[in-house]
Amino acid sequence: MQIELSNEFYRIKIETLGAELQSVVGQHNDYEYLWQADPAVWGRHAPVLFPIVGKLKNDEYTYQGKTYHLTQHGFARDQEFAVERQTDHSITFLLKDSEASHAVYPFSFEFRVKYALINQLLKVTYYVTNPSSTEPLYFSVGGHPAFRVPLTDDLKFDDYFMRFKPSKSRIQIPLNPQGGIDFEHRTLAPTDVDWQVDHEIFKNDALIFQLNDENEIQILSDKTEHSVTLKTKDAPFLGIWSAYPKKGDYICLEPWWGIADSIDTSGELTEKKGINKLDPAGEFKAKYSINFK
Repeated sequence: MQIELSNEFYRIKIETLGAELQSVVGQHNDYEYLWQADPAVWGRHAPVLFPIVGKLKNDEYTYQGKTYHLTQHGFARDQEFAVERQTDHSITFLLKDSEASHAVYPFSFEFRVKYALINQLLKVTYYVTNPSSTEPLYFSVGGHPAFRVPLTDDLKFDDYFMRFKPSKSRIQIPLNPQGGIDFEHRTLAPTDVDWQVDHEIFKNDALIFQLNDENEIQILSDKTEHSVTLKTKDAPFLGIWSAYPKKGDYICLEPWWGIADSIDTSGELTEKKGINKLDPAGEFKAKYSINFK
């Protein structure tokens, strides 16, 4: 089921399947800012990643001596969420554990996704609650919104560039050709300068950065006033991705509270790099915001 929200700046659509944002249209210019999920290239708009981010080694992990199979980015993006709360300008979706989820993920959980239109910002918030009174909860969570590039039909993909704020170098984590991240060969990336957009920068898959504190990432062009800015205060990782060698007119800006496995991982969930642990009755909150011009 698709649900619509609007304010004086934007009209948005969200699908209850996966609690996935599907459309963001500017009220004053009628531009669609979100990638419209061409299945020939990549058939999603902005999937929600839970309870893992990225890919597990061999699509499996071990917990308390038992091995579980879980595919890339977890199962939430393919599950039907309930609408828990809705106002004129916000909506909160809820997903709980089930018998089916226990087959691949043996934890009790409550996972909420909230979208809120606040003036010229779209705010996205993830809440994870551990309802168990005795067992910890291990999880990752992240966003995967895909933005149209170019934003207007008279421009091209490579008319755009990305700008990082604050202007400083950031740690970049490469991907291993054999699979997974290569954390041991991190480099310092020159994100203190603008990065030209080109499909070739994605030939080795996603660009992955390690973050600290507050960060802004913009997609913009000197040839138009229209742009997209994603801001996060506490995401430890950021993925930037577009399909390759298939080429689509979009770029994903992905704030992550978790990361893919490395090739030498033990496979033990409690030892997974970037994993979050919630004690019994604990709560976790993560958020990011997007501004569209």
